[in-house]
Amino acid sequence: MAASLGVRACPGESLARHTSFRIGGPAELLVAPETVEELAFVLRATAACAARVTLLGGGSNVLVGDGGVRGVVVKLGRGFARLEWHESASGAEVGAGAAANLGRLARAAAARGLAGLEHAEGIPGSVGGALFMNAGAYGGDVAGAAITVEGLDGRGEPIVLAREELRFRYRGAALPPRFVVTRVRFALRREDAASVCRRMEEIRQRRVASQPHGRANAGSIFKNPAGDHAGRLIDVAGLKGARIGRARISERHANFIVNEGGALAEDVKGLMDLAQRVVWERSGVWLEPEVRFVGTW
Repeated sequence: MAASLGVRACPGESLARHTSFRIGGPAELLVAPETVEELAFVLRATAACAARVTLLGGGSNVLVGDGGVRGVVVKLGRGFARLEWHESASGAEVGAGAAANLGRLARAAAARGLAGLEHAEGIPGSVGGALFMNAGAYGGDVAGAAITVEGLDGRGEPIVLAREELRFRYRGAALPPRFVVTRVRFALRREDAASVCRRMEEIRQRRVASQPHGRANAGSIFKNPAGDHAGRLIDVAGLKGARIGRARISERHANFIVNEGGALAEDVKGLMDLAQRVVWERSGVWLEPEVRFVGTW
């Protein structure tokens, strides 16, 4: 595999360089295929030797263990970041590569006078990762616009899934085992570009006002429980500013943990365990992680 992919196969690569948290041990092997054919080759090769495959996406909403990740970590290359627009008078469909940045896609749509992705303003993740977790905010999510998903199964064979097959739920979608998203097609509606851009700017301002900036983080740490907000529960538990090692619960938004520089995954996990325990004791609510735990713990 390393011989076929050349410099895009990196043994022992630190995954802290590839996550928004800037935390994580090394990958046994990190590969960055640029085409569907290369990705299919990787999946066939790993299936043949029963190697573990871990998908990284854009590296947000993930916490990689300090011990790193065994097997092969797949991070799609720039060849999977292309956008294909098919516009009409009433709207458009856009085919977005799985490695495309979701926030940039939303801004490109707004500039064309296309609505449906405004909620994604400021979301740092990739289209593929956003599809996997049905990313959303401020009343919108990926499920509201996605219509088909293209990808490869664990043997490198192509699959196309219709929206109905994805069975979207809060912060999740039903994808086949070992399925790798390569492209998502979105349906967007035509609106006045100034109106769409204005809504996006309002969302951007809300993010700036309520979320921490200047420190590495993974976005929301816990899912919001039904009828409440994880940040509020952590706040009333008195945990804003709590610190373990170089990780700290943000004073600006309690559902964010920030890396103050040199934090370990075990520091973040310790704060998450603390928040779960104290919130349970004080509010009777068990917080479910939104971040995905990857690797050796």
